[in-house]
Formats: sequence, structure tokens, C-alpha cells
Amino acid sequence: MRFSVKWLGEFVDLPDKIEELTDLLTLAGVEIESVEPHGADIDNIIVAEITASSRHPDADRLSVCEVNDGTAMKRQIVCGATNYKVGDKVPLALPGAVLPNGTRIKLSKLRGVESEGMLCSATELGLGQDASGLLILSPYTRVGSPIRDVFPNDTILDVEITPNRGDLLSHFGLAREIAAITGRQLRRPFEASPGEWPIQEQQAIQLSAPAACPFYSVRLIENVRVGPSPDWLRLKIESVGLRSINNIVDISNYVMLELGQPTHAFDADKLASGIDVRPAREGEQFLALDGKTYSLKPENLMIADDQRAIGIGGVMGGEDTGMTAATRNVLLEAAYFSPSSIRRTARSLNLPSDASYRFERGVDPGMILRASQRAAELMRDLAGGEPAPKLWMAGELPPDPGDVQLRYRRCDNLLGTTIEPHRTDQILTGFGLTKRAATEEAATWKIPSHRRDLRREVDLIEEVVRVYGVRQIAGSDRSRFTESSRADTEYDRETELRRTLAARGLSEARTSKLIPRNAPAFNDHAVQLRNPLSEEHVALRPGLIGGLLDVLARNIRAGAERVAIFEVGRVFQPPDAKEERHVGLLFWGKADGEIQWRANVRRRFDYFDLKGAITSVLRVDGIQFRRRQHQHLALAVDILVKDNVIGIAGQLSGSLASQADATGAVLVAEFVDSAATQIQRSSRKFVEFGRFPAVTRDIAMIVPDAVTHADVYGEILSEHEPLLESVRLFDVFEGKDAEHIGSERKSLAYTLTYRDKSRTLTSDEVTAAHGRIRERLRSKLGAELRE
Repeated sequence: MRFSVKWLGEFVDLPDKIEELTDLLTLAGVEIESVEPHGADIDNIIVAEITASSRHPDADRLSVCEVNDGTAMKRQIVCGATNYKVGDKVPLALPGAVLPNGTRIKLSKLRGVESEGMLCSATELGLGQDASGLLILSPYTRVGSPIRDVFPNDTILDVEITPNRGDLLSHFGLAREIAAITGRQLRRPFEASPGEWPIQEQQAIQLSAPAACPFYSVRLIENVRVGPSPDWLRLKIESVGLRSINNIVDISNYVMLELGQPTHAFDADKLASGIDVRPAREGEQFLALDGKTYSLKPENLMIADDQRAIGIGGVMGGEDTGMTAATRNVLLEAAYFSPSSIRRTARSLNLPSDASYRFERGVDPGMILRASQRAAELMRDLAGGEPAPKLWMAGELPPDPGDVQLRYRRCDNLLGTTIEPHRTDQILTGFGLTKRAATEEAATWKIPSHRRDLRREVDLIEEVVRVYGVRQIAGSDRSRFTESSRADTEYDRETELRRTLAARGLSEARTSKLIPRNAPAFNDHAVQLRNPLSEEHVALRPGLIGGLLDVLARNIRAGAERVAIFEVGRVFQPPDAKEERHVGLLFWGKADGEIQWRANVRRRFDYFDLKGAITSVLRVDGIQFRRRQHQHLALAVDILVKDNVIGIAGQLSGSLASQADATGAVLVAEFVDSAATQIQRSSRKFVEFGRFPAVTRDIAMIVPDAVTHADVYGEILSEHEPLLESVRLFDVFEGKDAEHIGSERKSLAYTLTYRDKSRTLTSDEVTAAHGRIRERLRSKLGAELRE
């Protein structure tokens, strides 16, 4: 929100320098986005009215304007802009003026036509970034006025207000915060205690949706004169970015900017009797003040009379009942709307407004009737209106926040410093809190209606430290060693898991915990959100595989030939959204590694790649894989640890794979990341690269089908041959491919690598070691060695 420093200064004495004010607010947790100088304190620039315009005789892109500068003489100006019309009032730089960019204005001729000055854009005056045309001033601006009177010097603060601090969305609200932080006196634009409000009969207002609008009031102001706003009012609202429309609308906007409570003015003569605050009817059409017609739903709250809807509650009024020059009687609305209802309506209609921005964040119930009174008084003073002595009200204002207790010792312990109880009381009193009861150890505080964000003891402690000052709390040395906690252990375990999967060539993916309504497979029975922000985020994900399939589809569309990914994240199990932490895996495409010798192509991922990745992170005893049926998997197995099912793995069905445009096998797995999947941290041993050459020898053998690769591999390593460095299986013939070597037999071929760390091996040494291994295979496993 944009704040005028001059306007703030009407309510509280500010620091002398803008830098001091911005530092004060920043350290108190109010973020300053930007500081902009505002105003045009430039000599020889006045307001002029364009009285005539014609095309330049020798230039198609120029025009010749006749302007009235407030004197008896007419001035001729050559202009290149096209956004004006005769009768517009614009800034005129007279000869001798010096613009902020250094341009000096003088009498000149442009293409043979004399120009007695220059008509200016907002950029040329330093008032904005719009250089597309002239700066068109309000039609109510007095011709001949110096431009410094139209745009007096000011500083505009662009402040980022957090959603929980709706009380700061007004000049009075921010000034109240500054007064509390600095301890200076706050000047109020209204009576501190207005007393009892006069009430008219409530039957005139019907609340058909009390949950969305618990309180509604209107006030009648008769015999108003709609016209231009006085300069002071127009300049104030324009300085913070609102356009002046007429005195009635400007007063409503002014009160909103001043006090934070939106109000709305209806033309009372255009209304039928009675006000009904009701849900919209399905498909109901409404023409709003922005000139657009909106199709409504029952979730939208409407303000209606006995015949039709006259406003979208808390968002925007209707075109049919807006202010015009003929308006004589005004019905002024001031109400409290449910923040969730306004937020839902503004989002669904894509209709944000200054009013909805404030109602979404919660307005101060204690300011509603004060704002109504303030607007009525201004309409009396500036528009000659006659406010009715009584209000029409229906419903009840939301109750004040509950009391909160603060323990002084708890405050000291949390902040790490000692603050005297009387200083704590002084700070909280400055924020408008009232002490109800107190002992030496604690005090109970009544929370004001505008600070509904103060709900817990720690919230009060935060208010104390904001005023006391974070800089006054000395830093303390932490111990250089702290005992490992459960959170540390969990973090280390997940880090080890990620490193293990990354070392196997998988990339980590992060997908959204919220899934769309038409989510892919594996998201059955997902728990839906009560108030989703969009159709893309309507439910909590029950698993990780659905999100990984989306990642696969995007990678395939981008031209990827290989996808190997994993994710570690939270899922929410139906029906009660029980939270669990899962690990998901997905393989598809060409595997990295050597080209297959038989097909001369790079092999594709298969089930054993998936199984290997699972076993690499589930380093526990008793892990098993058991076949099962699954609606989305052509091949499916349960993952068991000590007979407990912790997940599922398998190959995606062809129909689902085709939805992702995947050709070939798509392999997926998902299992619980819990104590059952505890990873044993392996001890790492770094070995120097061998500096001497290696020697490789192959062994090809025929063995019975009952002999496994593990049997052969174990036997080769059984005697711990000192020169043997590595063993690699590179060929297997079995089944139909091995019919020529006999039934129930298969052929295996291995490459053995020999190396010594300190010298180059001789051929005789390698032959001797290789022979010993061959002999063990023949004698222990009955292998028939092939030469």
C-alpha cells in the first residue's frame, strides 16, 4: 500500500528524516518496498487549458495547440502527443522553465511554426514513468495555477503489509503503529469514545447470509450536491494512486485510506425499499461499476433491494445505483464481511478492489461505525448533505479477541535478556492493550478489536521486542558442541538416502503436494481441500508416483531419451489425510553404461535396475519382493521388510505409459521412508588410483542351471587372490539360446582384472593366479571351462 508521509504526519509526529522513519518501520517488521519523492516544485510551469487544436502544416506527427494560461493572451504550442482533446487541462512549461531532466524551455520554431512553450508528460515532470502522452489533469484544476500547487512536495512510502496486519492498511493505522513504537502522542480524527450509536428499526435490513456478513449498517444523507472535490481532498487521494471522481466517491475512498474501513455510497433514489444481504442466485447477472457484467454463483454475496442486486458485498457496487451529477440522496453502507467469503468472491470473479483487499485481511469491527460517522460528516461539510440522526443496523459485530496472559519471566527467557515488568506493561499499553489483572509474575491483557493477530503469549512477546529493539539484545555464545537430536538423525538419514540414489545416476525431483482434479493414476481417493485456490490444486497427494509421471511426460516432450528420478517427500493418506514420508523412484529409457555386445545398442532400464536402487537404500535384513496384482501395473511386487509391506514396485501398464508418450518399460516404486527403511551408513574408504597397468583375462564356462551368478562370483573371490582387482560378468547364454550346450545348462563368461599396487605384473604371475581360480571353479562348482 502507498502512504503519504505528509498525511501520516497529521496523526503523529514523525522522525525528522525519511531514512529514520524507514529504518524505524523496517526494524519493527514493517517492510518498506520503496521510497518515492512526489511533487513538482518547478518554476514557470502552470496549468493550461487546450482551447483549440489543428494539424501542423508541414509535419504529420505534430499538431498546433492554442492554450489558455489564465491570462488574457492565448499561447500557441507545437505538440507531438495525441492523447488529449480540446478542453483538457495540462501542464504548460513556459519559456525559462527548467525540467527535472535538465531540458531548458525557450521560444522556438518547429518545422516553421512558432511554439511558446511546451506541454508536458508525467515523465518530463518527474511524476511517473508514463511518457506516451500529455499528463491530463483533473477538470476541476484552476487554470493558471502553478504546478507546485497541484503536486505539492511529499514522500510516498510503498509498504508491504503482511496478511495478518490488516490494521495497518490505513494512514491512521500506520500512524498508530509509529506512535506505539516511538512512544509519541497519537492524534485521532474521531472521538475516542463515541458512546451509544442511535439505532433505527432493524426490519429495514435483512441478513440472509449472516455467516458471510454478520453485521451491516446504512445511513441516509439527504440533499447532497455531487460535484468536484476540493483540492485538498483530491490531492490526498491522488497522491497515493486513486483517481478523483466526484466529492461523494472521493469521500468514501478518503475514509477508507484514512481509517481502513471501506464504505459504499448508493444513490438512495434508485433503490427500492429494504436491503437484503443474500447469496447470489445461480447464473445471476450483475453490471458492476467497472462497466462489466458478471455471472454470479451462490458462493458470491450480494447486496440487494426488494427488486434486484445493487452490489457485490465487500467487492464492488453496481452501475445502476452509482453516483451521478443528479444524485441528491445517498445511502451510505458500512459493514463487516467475512474475510474468507470476500476472498473467494474476488478470486472467482477475478475482481480485486481496494475494498476487497481490506475485507480479505479483516477490518477492525470497532472502526465500522466511526468510519460511517466520519464519511457522513465529510459529506455534510463538503457536499452540503444532511445526515440522518439515526442508523439502520442489523446483526452483531464480531466479539473482541480473547484475553491473553503474559508471564514476565517467560518473556525474559525467550528474548535472552531482562526487561523490567513496568517497561513491558508500558510497551503493551502503547499498542492499545489494557491490563485486566496482574501479579508479580504475570499479567492478563485485553486485546483491542483492531489487533486480532494477538492470540498467544508469544505474540505479546513479539510486540515487546519490536519496541524494545532487537539491536539491544546482546548476542550470546553458543556451545561449540550440542548433543545430536532426533531431527539431526533424520536429516542425516535422508541426506544419505539422497546421496545413495544420486550416486546410482538418479536425479532428485520436487513435485507439488497439491494435485489437480483430473490427477493421473495413483491418486485415487485423494483428500480434497475445502477451499482450493485453483483447479490445479484441489487435493492432497496420496502418493509420489503420480507426480513423477508428470515429470516423465514433461521430459519426454522435451526430447529426453533417459529419465531416472527419485523424490523424497510427504504424502497424505486418505481418508483422514494421515501424513507419511515416502520415497518414490522412476526409470525409463536408455540406461547409462556400455553398449550391449550382442545387439550393439545401449540397453534400456529394466526391473533389475529398479530393484537394485531399492536394495541400495533399504540396507536391512529380511527385505523381500512378493508378486501381487495392481490396477496400474503390468508387473507388480510388494516390498517387504521383515514380513511388513512398506511399498510397491513394478512396471507401468501400457495404457498409462502411452499417456506419457513413453515407449518401452516405465518402472516405478514407492515405499515408506521410516525407521523400517533405516539406512546403514557405510564406512567410506578412499583408495589411491592404481599407477601400474592392469592385465585382464576372461573365463568362459558351462555350468548347471542351479548354479547362480552369486555362486560363481563368490567362488572367484573366496580365496582372496591378492592380485585380483575386479570381476565383471559380460555374457550369459541360457534357455533357448543355450540349447546347443545341453539341457539344464547355461554359459557364463567373466572378465577378471589383475593389478599390483607397487609394480608391473609379469605374464607368468597373472597366468598362475588365473589358473588357481579356474581350478577352483572346476573342482568346487563342476564348471566345464571353455577355451
